[in-house]
Amino acid sequence: MRVAVLGAGAIGAYVGAALHRGGTEVHLVARGPHLQAIRKNGVQVYSPRGDWLARTPATDDPAEIGPVDYVFLGLKANSYASCGPLIEPLLHEKTAVVAAQNGIPWWYFHGLSGPYEGRRIESVDPGGEVTRVLSLERAVGCVVYCSTELEGPGVVRHLEGTRFSIGEPGGGKSDRCLEFSEAMIAGGLKCPVEEDIREDIWIKLLGNAAFNPISALARATMVEIATHSGTRAMIRLMMEETLEIAAAVGCRPEISVDKRIDGAERVGDHKTSMLQDLEKDKPLELDVILAAVVELADLTATKAPTLRAVHAVADLLSMKVGTGPSLAHAPTAVVTPGA
Repeated sequence: MRVAVLGAGAIGAYVGAALHRGGTEVHLVARGPHLQAIRKNGVQVYSPRGDWLARTPATDDPAEIGPVDYVFLGLKANSYASCGPLIEPLLHEKTAVVAAQNGIPWWYFHGLSGPYEGRRIESVDPGGEVTRVLSLERAVGCVVYCSTELEGPGVVRHLEGTRFSIGEPGGGKSDRCLEFSEAMIAGGLKCPVEEDIREDIWIKLLGNAAFNPISALARATMVEIATHSGTRAMIRLMMEETLEIAAAVGCRPEISVDKRIDGAERVGDHKTSMLQDLEKDKPLELDVILAAVVELADLTATKAPTLRAVHAVADLLSMKVGTGPSLAHAPTAVVTPGA
């Protein structure tokens, strides 16, 4: 079994190091100082569960790796449409692509029986650009319940969580999912194969669709948002609306909104990935995390007024990212009453 990790950042390098520890042949695709450090010293993982070093092969040229059985996709979802030249050398006829992405995936309605079966979600797959690069038949869903960060080139700090839930878009437990799960478990990770991975998608999205944009707009951490009466009330409304949209497309995850918010509060002074991207002046993953949810609201005639309002302001913010001086230390809030 050969695995390539395309996008060996904090999560990708952590997964690659774990798979290597479990005996899987792993190749990392990275770049810059991070790649140089991995080539020289391997991937050093620091974790509350124990530290380890994984000396995995690494390159910035996937052609050096050749076809593999699985590609673990650690790229941001907004890079999928342009990753064709990177992923094509890694594919053979049966290569599976395990996409560890936030938000609504490009394959969401693939294999889902019902009125929307086969429908394309334009927010995440505009004009089918992603599907042309990542065919629906190769897709394996993956929902990440794990927090890591790059402490330096080649150095991963594992903060919490080891669960990577995976599943087929069409449901059931396929041989390819079971094989990948076994490799992940051998490396010390949790990797349940879910009968319906969409439930996990919505459970995680419940937090991401609310906390991520609010954190970017307010430049606030999870605990700050959860303990401020105004933003806590807004988060609750956004979560309730998200659950309405999920139900409208046939998914009804059993989860308490208040418990979800309380859990986020316990995370403490953690910056969401969207806030971190904003501070680094990187593109925001707004399309898959919030725009797609609003598109599904349109599709199902769900009102979702709070989600729509927050998306409108966050979308304006996203247009400013990467176009000039970093917004990380802007002196004023994004929305100024009376301005």
